[in-house]
Amino acid sequence: MIAALPAVPDLYAALRQSGVAPDDLPALITACDQHTADRLRAADQGLLRAILRAGQGGPAIATAPAIVNHLRAAAHAPLFQPDVATSRTLALLTNDEHPDMPPFSDRAFDAWFAARNVPYGIGTYGEDRSVYRTAQFADATSPERRTRHLGIDVFAPAGTPVFAPLPGRVRHVTYNADPLDYGHTLILEHEAGGVPFFTLYGHLGGSLPRLVQPGQRVEPGQLIAHLGDWPENGGWAPHIHFQIMTDMLAQTGGNFFGVGHSSLRDVWQAICPDPNLILRLPDSAFRLP
Repeated sequence: MIAALPAVPDLYAALRQSGVAPDDLPALITACDQHTADRLRAADQGLLRAILRAGQGGPAIATAPAIVNHLRAAAHAPLFQPDVATSRTLALLTNDEHPDMPPFSDRAFDAWFAARNVPYGIGTYGEDRSVYRTAQFADATSPERRTRHLGIDVFAPAGTPVFAPLPGRVRHVTYNADPLDYGHTLILEHEAGGVPFFTLYGHLGGSLPRLVQPGQRVEPGQLIAHLGDWPENGGWAPHIHFQIMTDMLAQTGGNFFGVGHSSLRDVWQAICPDPNLILRLPDSAFRLP
């Protein structure tokens, strides 16, 4: 008999502590009162199963360790030319490390960044960003906002070419039009020893659907996109949000979570491991001089 979850504000935490097996999620939801069941149904069901796996002491995504090991050993083509890993960069930290830096969603950022005179700016993986503490990044399952950045941002001029780092197939070519969403978005599917995983490229230019289409095969070094300008990229200064997903969870529409909950950081790290497994930037790229 599955015991119902208590009607608490943070159902993610309650779910993790429940000891319920992932396959028993439907029965758990049925056992709950109507309001709690509705809150659980409104969440991504793949995420809920990942939380249950973590609650049982296993990897939140069963295939994540194998994918991470594959990426550590695999050869990758640079995402940009010249390669970000061998170029001058500036860490664009967002928690007052640059007191005069405008927000990435403020057009004044373009002039500020140009004045820094570096080819690339880097937004870090795992950073806790106050900009995401808005209702857009909330859900009914927990009062906690999703503020923990799941990708690496690379800032460069609009129109900068983007190249495929790995062989794969185009999974989604989408325009995510909500304000401060990804704008033009590409998701590629790859394989790690027969195990699928995915990469996401957000904030792209309008050339995207002319370059690639769903189902198309891509090879390392192939031109796949250009960085988008305001407002085609979702309303941000020109950059790419680059992210790895070990599982698409229940997301099927060409979008994916770009930020996660701090309290579920280990779960989100299994779902979206560090993109530097592919980019291979030096440690200095993520800190101020």
